[in-house]
Amino acid sequence: MRRIFLCLLLLVFPVTGCYSQQQDSAKQAQKPRDPYTWDFGQVKKGTVLKHDFTLKNESDKVLNILSVNTSCGCTVSKVQKKKLLPQEQTLIEVKFNTKGYSGPVQQYVYVNTDSLDNPVIKYIIKAELVK
Repeated sequence: MRRIFLCLLLLVFPVTGCYSQQQDSAKQAQKPRDPYTWDFGQVKKGTVLKHDFTLKNESDKVLNILSVNTSCGCTVSKVQKKKLLPQEQTLIEVKFNTKGYSGPVQQYVYVNTDSLDNPVIKYIIKAELVK
């Protein structure tokens, strides 16, 4: 009787675990992605996190990137190209050193441009730092 129960138990749990993971993946796929925010999820404290945002000039005029600033010294950012022709794009590289942080963290990157419509573009990186 115990063997039958154990066999059933082993068959049922993997199936339900896969089912719930598939549901979670489907929910994430339905959720629209914000191109200005990147969530690293749970990461180990003390690591350096890196993400590249894509900035596209959607206007019909040349877009000049004047400067890139971050919300703290633990976050650094650089831009590949400072002058974007219409419909041209560049990468905004962001690195966040998590040393000294714990729990949920959010850092900001401000891209200052010469655009009258959108002079400051704000990017957000998030992480939950664990031991």
